[in-house]
Amino acid sequence: MKPSPDDFLPLKPVPFQVLLSLASGEQHGYGIVQDIAKRRAFPKRLDPGNLYKSLRALLDDALIVESERRPAADLDDERRRYYRLTPLGRQVAEAEAARLERVARQARAALRPARGPDST
Repeated sequence: MKPSPDDFLPLKPVPFQVLLSLASGEQHGYGIVQDIAKRRAFPKRLDPGNLYKSLRALLDDALIVESERRPAADLDDERRRYYRLTPLGRQVAEAEAARLERVARQARAALRPARGPDST
């Protein structure tokens, strides 16, 4: 049976950020770290151990794959591994983004000042 995107939710922050980084195209590990840092997704720089643990889990879940395509040899380090999003990975990222939007809406509603005769 084919898994549903909802089967993977909620995502932890690092895997979600990795999927977002790969949404615009293939990247290697350091490129993913740079992209996450550029978006200021975390208060500190992403630890490589957390990144590679997340990449392994995303590979195991078939949300990403290791790419066979490589840049020209003079533009690349042969040790780099490039990753890309699978269609399921994109669906999971979209589902998580929608879930987080719902959570944010609920949080804003819960934090609105009370209006009525008992409000201060």
